[in-house]
Amino acid sequence: MGQVLIQNALLTATMDDDRREFSGGHILIDGGLITSVGPEALEVEGAATIDASGMIVIPGMVNTHHHLFQTLTRNIPALQDAGLFQWLMGHYPIWREITPEAVNLSAKTGLLELMKSGATTSSDQLYVFPAKTGDELIDAEIAAARELGIRFQPTRGSMSLGASKGGLPPDDVTQSEDVIGRDAIRLIKRYHDDSAGAMIRISLAPCSPFSVTRELMESTVRMANEYNLQIHTHLAETADEEVYCRQNFNRRPVAYADDLGWLRSNAWFAHCVFLSDDEIADLGAAGVGVAHCPTSNMRLGSGVGRVRELLDSGVNVGLGVDGSASNDSSNMLQEVRNAMLLSRLRDEAYWLSARDVIHMATRGGAMALGRTDIGQLAAGKRADIAMFSLNSLEYAGGMSDPLGALVFTSRLSPVDYLFIDGQLVIQAGQSQVDEAALIEEHNRHADRMLQAAADATGTDYWKKSDST
Repeated sequence: MGQVLIQNALLTATMDDDRREFSGGHILIDGGLITSVGPEALEVEGAATIDASGMIVIPGMVNTHHHLFQTLTRNIPALQDAGLFQWLMGHYPIWREITPEAVNLSAKTGLLELMKSGATTSSDQLYVFPAKTGDELIDAEIAAARELGIRFQPTRGSMSLGASKGGLPPDDVTQSEDVIGRDAIRLIKRYHDDSAGAMIRISLAPCSPFSVTRELMESTVRMANEYNLQIHTHLAETADEEVYCRQNFNRRPVAYADDLGWLRSNAWFAHCVFLSDDEIADLGAAGVGVAHCPTSNMRLGSGVGRVRELLDSGVNVGLGVDGSASNDSSNMLQEVRNAMLLSRLRDEAYWLSARDVIHMATRGGAMALGRTDIGQLAAGKRADIAMFSLNSLEYAGGMSDPLGALVFTSRLSPVDYLFIDGQLVIQAGQSQVDEAALIEEHNRHADRMLQAAADATGTDYWKKSDST
């Protein structure tokens, strides 16, 4: 579309270098770029105008960690009360049944859910490649992202350490290092765009210390250096992971990652719950990113991350909804609220404010993904913009701080307007997707996978694990 003028907002929070906030004023979009933003009124002849009265305007939110294929396995009764390792072992037989079509539908479902909660960019880590399925699963995700118009940074996830070699996953959902490397290069050459404003960027993401080999972790760093890529993995998520690393590597998870050359500025890590003071300092000195996933950490009982200390050390902390089977949602606005509330279980010195978590969801997430072109409302940045109306029942009585109201108040209804690269992809809370048809087809594949896994393993997935 041509020029678009957004004006008269109740509050605009820019998350730019000065973290400006103002009422009224304007944002001017031309093509995919923001060309002007400020508290003064502006008239632009011929521009399409959106009256943002009563609305909060923020940069589009950035989801830094997800497993989109897991929208197919939400809320399974037998796995509702499992910790991480038991939870994974219960899911592997179901994930073994994924197909490219199911992955495409799961990505479309999860990404659209993110968009309707105000996200304009998402990463993803797809790490399950069953032997019977083939490699072109990330292609199916990219097709979904392109159809929706969301900015997407998929990672070529991987597992190379099967149970026969001392890892956690079954062998038939892992791949060899050679196969993983060849497919990563194929994806890079076909899809990766490192230009400013890129809609698709590829990153590399071995799954975790307990599912990949040392050789794969090291070769990932070499490939990232060759192609100038970001790298990603789970790290220090649970106490079980720490036990595993001590037993198998005689190191804590962060020290093991350091041994492999992973403490570097182009790396971002998911979770990072179990960290010492020295490890936090090391992560900050290395300039890494961290995807804080508060809802998943609560869902799996993993623990409360030391987010304030990470921020103070210089770590680029973003937010991630994590997989939809360990969150059961892909709602970034909910993640923002939970990040703030979970921090309040700690001593008051470590609390996060409403503005802290909005910054993490926008500018912090962009920095964690290695991007300087998104995450803020400033001239020259991409026009990724989320607009939320506060003219709803949930916000009544909370208007003394509109931005605080967006965080403190639980509003699960959709974003009102969403621009991605200057394109209006959600208007008045509505997407252009036939959501009823998507839900029906998505559920059909989810049911098929669950039944196939039940038939193969004899597991009653519909019976809660604590039932008698």
